[in-house]
Amino acid sequence: MSTPLLSIARGDSLTAWELSPVEAHYFPGEPAPANDPQNYKYVNGFVDVGDLPCRVATWKDAASRAVVLRTDWPVEALYLPGNNRRVEFSQFRHRPTRLARWCRTRIAAPQNRYYSFRLHTRGGVHIWVDGELAGRFEPFTRNTDQQTVVHLPIRAAGSEVVVLTEDMAERDTNWFFELVLLDNVTLDIFLPGAKLGADIEALKALSSQVRTRGDVVEATDEVTLVFDTPVAIAVDIHARLASTSHTRATFLDQSFHLPAGATELTLCKGGDLPQGYHDLALTFTAGDSNVDRSIGCAVLHDVTPKKLAGDLASRKQQALEHAVRFGEMRMGTAVALLETGRVDDPRIRPIIEETLLAMEERRDCSDFVAVPLLWAWIRHGSALPGDLAERICLTFTQFRYWVDEPGNDAMWFWSENHALCFHVAQLLAGQSFPEEVFVTSGRKGAEQAALATERLNLWFDAVEDDGLAEWNSAAYYPVDFIGLLTLAELGPASIAARASALCDRIFTMIALHTLAGVPAGSMGRAYDKELRAGPLTELAPFAAVAFGQGWLNKGVASLPLFAASRYQPPSSIATYVEPAQGQVVSARYFQGYGPAALLNLYKTRHIQLSTNSGANAGGYGHQQHVLDLRFAGHPMARSWLNHPGEDDPWGQQRPSYWAGNGALPRVGQHENVALVHYRLGQGERLQFSHVYAARSGLTHALSGNTLILQGGEGLVAYKATGPLEAIEAGPGQGIEYRCHGAQHGWAIIVAQGQSLQAFTRYVEQCQLTFEGADVLVLRRPSASELVLYWQQGLLIDQVAQTLPNSGAEPEIAVTQLRVQE
Repeated sequence: MSTPLLSIARGDSLTAWELSPVEAHYFPGEPAPANDPQNYKYVNGFVDVGDLPCRVATWKDAASRAVVLRTDWPVEALYLPGNNRRVEFSQFRHRPTRLARWCRTRIAAPQNRYYSFRLHTRGGVHIWVDGELAGRFEPFTRNTDQQTVVHLPIRAAGSEVVVLTEDMAERDTNWFFELVLLDNVTLDIFLPGAKLGADIEALKALSSQVRTRGDVVEATDEVTLVFDTPVAIAVDIHARLASTSHTRATFLDQSFHLPAGATELTLCKGGDLPQGYHDLALTFTAGDSNVDRSIGCAVLHDVTPKKLAGDLASRKQQALEHAVRFGEMRMGTAVALLETGRVDDPRIRPIIEETLLAMEERRDCSDFVAVPLLWAWIRHGSALPGDLAERICLTFTQFRYWVDEPGNDAMWFWSENHALCFHVAQLLAGQSFPEEVFVTSGRKGAEQAALATERLNLWFDAVEDDGLAEWNSAAYYPVDFIGLLTLAELGPASIAARASALCDRIFTMIALHTLAGVPAGSMGRAYDKELRAGPLTELAPFAAVAFGQGWLNKGVASLPLFAASRYQPPSSIATYVEPAQGQVVSARYFQGYGPAALLNLYKTRHIQLSTNSGANAGGYGHQQHVLDLRFAGHPMARSWLNHPGEDDPWGQQRPSYWAGNGALPRVGQHENVALVHYRLGQGERLQFSHVYAARSGLTHALSGNTLILQGGEGLVAYKATGPLEAIEAGPGQGIEYRCHGAQHGWAIIVAQGQSLQAFTRYVEQCQLTFEGADVLVLRRPSASELVLYWQQGLLIDQVAQTLPNSGAEPEIAVTQLRVQE
């Protein structure tokens, strides 16, 4: 027998497979109403909303079918050991879609017998060994890890193992299976039919190392791929970068040659690509060996924040003109075109037609575009061609507006941003077509509007009292603004007033957490792109227009609605955006049902620290970003701390490697200091938490258990209870610092206005220790002792912190910076 591709021992996962093409087909099931379990009590993370028609149909099909082994499929790709211990094909589908993929490998054992594996999956799995069905496990539960033990008969001479992995995709779908060896043996794994080629190991090494140079690529910079070790062979690399909008425009689709011995490869100039945080798809080829990899790439043509001249009205007009020139082919751009009098622009028709198609197919997130389409219809309907007007009327009277109306789609109704947009769409559509019968509900438009009014009042009751479960989210504040700005402009007077007041609160929170043009801070929901590339988020232009400095970009989800509206943020909040020299802006308040968050902010002109002290310690972090640091000197000068939720640094799970927390910590913040306590149980795959520290605008100094970052006059120390490991290779090279162990703690100390040497001496004198399993203690020279209890929270000199009495409304103080800070 040939040399094995890899060998696995007890506890190892089987990660070498030949793969068929993905089979995908629309599978909606029979229309039916859905559950609404949240009762306007919004939480961060997955909501158990019951079983949608597509999943009911899947279970029914799985119970009655007989699956036949197929071996005639072509090998489309290989799944090889590398960045993920799971065999994972996670993806996003806007419509209910059944997915299937065949996988094949060969296993040789020390002797002929049954071997035990723990099988994890979030879909359904069939396993054949040497042509005989050996395992079947079909929970088909949505995004919930299910597991069982399977016993596979493996021969010493080698056995062919074929897996059929399936899932029922409802929008974000974590589709994977994992086979973990339980026996204390060594098994050899082969892929005899696969064209691995002699160079596969070299390509795998390149793919695990690859990243672009720097945190961000400017217009005059080169987009350069960087590798840690010189490759011994010449490699061809195909790079592709395409738009994520429905236009599917391709900005880079080219093959390049990496010579033997090289560690860098230039693809193009930053100015050749549009601004944005892009997914860069790479294929590495040498001989008959191929490996695929996707990585993130931030492109910001100018890192200097732009001063937007004039008053708010002038800045709004600038934003509209920018959207006209650079906006994505989405409904917001059509609004900008109509609001600036460009009713004959040829982009309007394809944008509206794509919006209508999304609604007709009931794609997930179609509510986000339905609302700005209603804005365009109400304010500019008479300027639209007759055929479009007729189709708009038909589409809005056939759309599904809530879970009580029967449907078999995968639209998500249950988060606070979706609920708002659906209710706004129902209200305005009902008012626009009051005498028409809305087919899905059977109600007339006037009845729809009345029902939407009741629902919107319930939504406002909840959010006004509880705050937002998606606090500070650079991804979802712009979605909230879709509904809120439209209501403030076009809604009935009483609801318009509530919408305007909530906009005031959100803009206050944005002002508090914006530093040097970049909205930042702890977030209820975050993705990698919101954390790594703040100026490129859809929220950043809101700060630029509202406060006069920052970046405009191609995002048009709701900015054109702000720019075209009469709404004005409170003028008083501008003082929070850029504190005067020597001043500190601090804030404490609750957000989210529960409450989900107790937010703390410490902000000076040069640095800000923001935390969530109310996170459910030990719980699942989904997309909760609990600690954030932002420096004023560079738009990418950002740092944070989290426990990774997956293996792959470029992964897209929720939580991912950098966004969210696999296990939430206990957090406490007092003024310029935060304490963080991680408890990682045996079930956690990754036994470390880690710091992300950008290189742009920051210097790094690591010594033992302490990392000190300096950005301009801003300083921060990360002091851990154990030694810190600097990652020297791969995507984390130079930006990642890990603290290992099932239990460990951190102190984050912020300062400004003192020398690096003086700050370093001060931090060295601070003592961070555990006193028992539940107590993390920080002792500081000439300062309060801080004690973080796992259950009780933070005590200051053994006195518990008082809670904010303002509830969800920020409790704000402006004070003078103290010397020791």
